[in-house]
Amino acid sequence: MNLGLEDGRCFPPVLANVNGALAGVDGVIAATAFVQLMRMHLRNPIIGWTRQKVFHLMIGFSNFGCLTYFVVTPFATCNKSMCWSHACGFILMACPKILLPAAFLLLLSFWVDQCHQTNDDDEEDEDSDLEEALLDNIKTATRSPILDNHRNCCPLLAIQAGSRQKIAVLVIFLVVLIMVAFSMLIWIGMGKNPIDSSVVARVYIDFFAILILILAGALAFYGSKLFFKISKVRYDKASTEMWKVAGLAVVSVVCFTASGLIALTTDIPLMYQWHPKIVDGLSTPLLIVIYYFIGSSVPSAFALWAMSEMPPSVAVTNQLQSRTVAYFADTLTETSRIQYWTTATTSQNQTTGWNHTG
Repeated sequence: MNLGLEDGRCFPPVLANVNGALAGVDGVIAATAFVQLMRMHLRNPIIGWTRQKVFHLMIGFSNFGCLTYFVVTPFATCNKSMCWSHACGFILMACPKILLPAAFLLLLSFWVDQCHQTNDDDEEDEDSDLEEALLDNIKTATRSPILDNHRNCCPLLAIQAGSRQKIAVLVIFLVVLIMVAFSMLIWIGMGKNPIDSSVVARVYIDFFAILILILAGALAFYGSKLFFKISKVRYDKASTEMWKVAGLAVVSVVCFTASGLIALTTDIPLMYQWHPKIVDGLSTPLLIVIYYFIGSSVPSAFALWAMSEMPPSVAVTNQLQSRTVAYFADTLTETSRIQYWTTATTSQNQTTGWNHTG
């Protein structure tokens, strides 16, 4: 099992310590996401799956995947696993890195909705759509048993997404398909053929890094646009919502940009392919910390904080829905529109779920 390090160890101690620390951080974030998700469900199971719950689920699985990757890497490296240094390591590295940007891509789709809400011809019936969504939630208790059983068995199938959310889901699905295709090429490259697995992995990393940088630019643009839109609105939570938008935009832009640039200019994402001898002093562990901690853990933790508000309890849900419907029935003011800026952090947003857009 010895890979030939001078001290006789099969994995550099400094790298093992970094992996352990990152695994601990990701474990805490994943546990926090899943605990908050369970608390939301237990507090009010009637509202079903909202965007807030979906974000917690994606962030939780993303960090759990990173935790698994950091724990498995030393053992697989010391065992000289051929599968690990090719397709297996690539899949375990790539999957968690897809989930977090996917969550922020869905967030971006909601921000785009808010920024274009008053200008889109496709959303002229927004008022009626929102009212119908709220009325549907009020009628939850009177739904047919067959429909309830179907939603209980397959709760995610009950989610209704707007047109931009569907586009975001399609993009995520295409990225996953591309990752699977690259995994197959890397697996084929293990045999005697012209395919070089390391080159294939490098092409995927560059492709994904470019997507991350594009996402960071889009979050910066629409985050600032929504920030100024909220700043023009007068209502009691405007300041809080405005700085949450600004915080999410700044954190995601800084973290994703750092992650994307490191991926483009170094081999840090391909750590599963490394021979431990190539670890260069402290610069490699530092880049690993920036790529994974700054690039993934920090935006995950900040997003969980921004989405931490619990939904209304079952006892008050009907009253909140009743007041919200009456409010929307008369007019959907700019103030009420802005309250839907992100991931259901207000009680009104909790009741609409994914029915925010038409």
